[in-house]
Amino acid sequence: MRHQPIDPELFIENRRRLVELLVPYSLAVVNANDVLPVNADGTLLMQPNSDLFYLTGVEQEESVLLLAPNAFDEKLREVLFLVEPNELLKTWEGHKLSKEEATKLSGVKNIKWLSEWPGFFHSHMCEAEHVYLNSNEHKRAHVEVESRDARFVAECRRKYPLHQYHRLARLMHRLRVAKSEREVALLRQSINITDHGFRRVAKFVKPGVTEFEIEAEFVHEFTRRRGKFAYPPIIASGANACILHYNSNEYTCKKGELLLLDVAASYANYNADLTRTIPVSGRFTRRQRQVYDAVLRVMRASIAGAVIGKLSRDWQKEAQAMMNEELLALGLLKRSDIKKQTEEKPACKKYFMHGLGHPLGLDVHDVGFTTEPIAAGWVLTVEPGIYIPDEGFGIRLENDIVVTEKGAVDLMAEIPVEAEQIEELMSRR
Repeated sequence: MRHQPIDPELFIENRRRLVELLVPYSLAVVNANDVLPVNADGTLLMQPNSDLFYLTGVEQEESVLLLAPNAFDEKLREVLFLVEPNELLKTWEGHKLSKEEATKLSGVKNIKWLSEWPGFFHSHMCEAEHVYLNSNEHKRAHVEVESRDARFVAECRRKYPLHQYHRLARLMHRLRVAKSEREVALLRQSINITDHGFRRVAKFVKPGVTEFEIEAEFVHEFTRRRGKFAYPPIIASGANACILHYNSNEYTCKKGELLLLDVAASYANYNADLTRTIPVSGRFTRRQRQVYDAVLRVMRASIAGAVIGKLSRDWQKEAQAMMNEELLALGLLKRSDIKKQTEEKPACKKYFMHGLGHPLGLDVHDVGFTTEPIAAGWVLTVEPGIYIPDEGFGIRLENDIVVTEKGAVDLMAEIPVEAEQIEELMSRR
């Protein structure tokens, strides 16, 4: 693993909390993700299963965790199955976890090789009445390729049709949405790497550099600090910033343009999510500054407005109401536009068409029940924007926060965001 070792108490506590939610005489199974094929004999890099990592810290392919809190033999109540290391795998793929290493990593004392899985699982199924199986239940997921989890669910239902099956995802969403202090510490490391990357790029940007050269600067800084991209980087100059998921990163930055940077690091599988918009020439024009400050005011107010007990939809509506007033002052909306708006189509949607924020953690768009009131421990992005294609630019600003009993804590408070800070940073080339 690229990151530093993580205290296994994080994973021990996560498993304990999950077990408390299981009904009596049940078992739960969590599989690693598939290694996905591409073309010819190629494969994508292994992407750890977020739930498996949350419960074990394991990032190795084909791993399986079984939890059976009511098993007769106490030693069999949590077992981690791994591919058995051998000389062939060592030669072609490198190091695989030993049993001792897996225990040190995860805190799971009983480690078995994957070859023992079929018989072991059958024995447990004969004892269990209820079975929790996993699936991707993120509301925005669009799954077309059959996953390892889906194959396992189908196999279980075929072999053991009389058991009571339950959705593990419902429990994992409830657990993962509220971050522990250890998790917030890991997120802070991702944010620190992101901060270094942004500062490096702000000093690098000038007219004539390309978006892909800027991407390379982020790669250098993230990689040297044990990180990687949390998501495909959006490096959008000029009118490209009005394309919300722009990621071709191929154009040359021009004098007088703005550059939108939606780029952040991932460390130990925990993801930051940052957006900054900076002037290519080092200083904002008067109009750019007006729009920039409007977006910043909405971000600041929305951070303060992220409080325990508030529904996400109401938080969004508050931001939209503020944005309406900012757009009115900018001459982009008329008072009549606001009077004619509907709940489904607020007036600001022409220029601010996306959500205000989302849960953040082991997934960039992390799991959680966003129809429930915001609660302590939620980590959220706050990302208002104004996009004006007719004027050839868009501005989005985004910070990550953690909600506490005392209010929202801005985890990115040290990353420059005020216009004066940005201009000062860019002047030090």
